[in-house]
Order: sequence, then C-alpha cells, then structure tokens
Amino acid sequence: MPNAPATAADPIAVANRLRPVLLQLNRELRREIHSLGVTGGQVSLLVQIQRSPGIGVRELAQRERMSAPGMSKYIARLEDAGLLRREALTDKRRVGLRLTDEGDRVLRSVKKRRTAWLAARLRGLEPHELDAIDSAVEPLARLLEMQP
Repeated sequence: MPNAPATAADPIAVANRLRPVLLQLNRELRREIHSLGVTGGQVSLLVQIQRSPGIGVRELAQRERMSAPGMSKYIARLEDAGLLRREALTDKRRVGLRLTDEGDRVLRSVKKRRTAWLAARLRGLEPHELDAIDSAVEPLARLLEMQP
C-alpha cells in the first residue's frame, strides 16, 4: 500500500499553540521600546500615520476600531510629544496627520531595537529551527491580510 498523504494539522490545535507564543513575543517586543518613551499603542498609531501620511483622525480611528474622540486624545498626546503634526489638506476643512522628524527618528529607533532583540534570539536557534521560522513568515503575513 502506498504511503498515505500527510494529514493537515488541525487549525484549532495550531491556533491554541500559536496564540500564546505570539502574545508573549508581542509583549517582549513592546518591552524593548519602553526606554524610548513611547508605548506599543503609540508606535502602532505612528506606523499607521507613516504609512498613510495625511490620514485624518476619523479614518485612523476607524482603522484602529475606536471612537474619533478617543483617537483625538491619543493624537493630542503624540502631538504634545512632538512626534506628529496636524496640517491642513487641500480641502481646508480637513486636517491630516504627518510625522515630525522626531516621530520618524523614534520609529527608526523602535525598528532597530526590536530587530536587534529578535535577531539576538534567532541566532540562538538551530539552523533547521531558523529555517522553519523563515518558512512560516509568509503564511503568517497572509493571516493578517485575511478579512475577519
């Protein structure tokens, strides 16, 4: 009898094993930035603004699934910290958000620190383990593209 085809892993079992690992990894990466004076949530907003310069507060609030007034409070803190600025758009009734030079510098520092932390740990893995993680990156990225 020929070899039976490999059975696909159970998505629920994989989810139960993967979820706590991803949560802990996220916590560790967030800890790496505390000395930079920003929180993980603030970094997330700055990244959204960097990717979409000129985005409005309402649209940013929708993307982050929160109220516009709540988002305005976060934006005001980032503006007070000198990390972003509001600027009039072509339609003078609307205001867009852009990072300041300091905001760009903070995001570069965040990326550098998180990459260094992760690379240091990846160097401690066996080559086959590193290859397995490398092979998983693309499918994990596709999970983020799927609509709920």
